[in-house]
Amino acid sequence: MLNKYLPGFLLAIAVTGLISCGGNKEQQKETNEKPVAVTLSTTSAGVQNAILASGQVEAVQTANISTRVMGRITNIYVKAGDKVNKGQLLATISDEDIRAKRAQTDAMIAEAEAAYANAQKDYDRFNNLYKQQSATAKELDNVTLQYNSAKARVDAAKQMRSEVNASLSYSSLTAPFSGVVTQKLAEVGSIANPGMPIVTIEQSGILQVSASIAESDISNIHLGDAATLLIKSTGKNFEGKVIQLNPSSQFTGGQYIVKISIPESAKKDIYSGMFVSVTIPLKEAKETNPNVILVPASAIVNRDELTGIYTVSENKTALLRWIRLGKNYGDKVEVISGLANNEQFILSAEGKLYNGAPVVVK
Repeated sequence: MLNKYLPGFLLAIAVTGLISCGGNKEQQKETNEKPVAVTLSTTSAGVQNAILASGQVEAVQTANISTRVMGRITNIYVKAGDKVNKGQLLATISDEDIRAKRAQTDAMIAEAEAAYANAQKDYDRFNNLYKQQSATAKELDNVTLQYNSAKARVDAAKQMRSEVNASLSYSSLTAPFSGVVTQKLAEVGSIANPGMPIVTIEQSGILQVSASIAESDISNIHLGDAATLLIKSTGKNFEGKVIQLNPSSQFTGGQYIVKISIPESAKKDIYSGMFVSVTIPLKEAKETNPNVILVPASAIVNRDELTGIYTVSENKTALLRWIRLGKNYGDKVEVISGLANNEQFILSAEGKLYNGAPVVVK
């Protein structure tokens, strides 16, 4: 009976032995994996050595072209992307009503001038009669009053014609400067109201960055300060200078607007509307909240939508800790949660790190 089950029993022992040997080899492989040399650093307290802000590329000169009169748009001669010259006709507004009004004012002027001519004759005649004592002073006063009234009607009619001519000129929209059309905001046949933009043009080739600065930082920025600009979409990095400081935040939601120049050498492939990261170094570093935990941005690890940082476990392996970030302070970033103050983390490694990778501290 025992002999009957002996072959199966021996086979099971053999298989178990093979599995055990295989597991030992895998364990030996993991144990013998070469540790990655790493450099550690410690979280620092909040010291700000630069001001970081967001901005946008814009043209130095921009204009929304609108009309001062109400009317139907008869023609728009440009489209977005077209280059235009100063004085070039961009659009026209229907002017039939204005021309009819001008004809009416011309008729009023002719009538007023005829009445004025008669009043002039009466005045001259009664003035001579008065000198000859053939007319009374009251009669001369009445004629003088009629003369002055006729003259005033001529002046009023001419003033009305000047206003009509001005309205007529507003029906033709021209470019105030040479540039590029960036938007066409209306269509032929639609009704244009006074102040309603029809096209937008920007001065071509002259760009700057407009950045929003917090109230706590604006006093540390001065005209002529250097600024590092990073185009977010392209990764292009270059230097600029602060050329304008807006001293009021009344209409900008509590933010102060700072204008930064873009050098000629950097303007290639930069377009109005691009988003920019702005870093303005401080001449003297200033302390922020001592409870703020800062780490170098270079130590941050991104995994999909999660953000982490490597630390060293008690077993001398890399441990990926998920953290939540706050504000940027130059080349450092605030850690809101996930890392304690004065805690060590891996600053750099001489190999590829992963969660559980053996490490050795340099």
